Amino acid sequence: MHISYKPLWHTLVERNMRKEDLRIAAGLTTNMIANMGKGKNISMETLVRICEALNCGILDVIELEQDETDSNGK
Repeated sequence: MHISYKPLWHTLVERNMRKEDLRIAAGLTTNMIANMGKGKNISMETLVRICEALNCGILDVIELEQDETDSNGK
């Protein structure tokens, strides 16, 4: 399993926000935004800052997705 940021991108679209708006509101670096865009892990502290900036829950930011190998029984 891995973390997906799809809910975050959907939340931003719903709120008519850009990634740059999120970066400024949550005090993130451009590298953090880039890492999330690549599906890389970020710290729990960063996730909390995003939730606080957007006034939302964690499920509005991340979700767990099955890896393709997991769904094939490996």
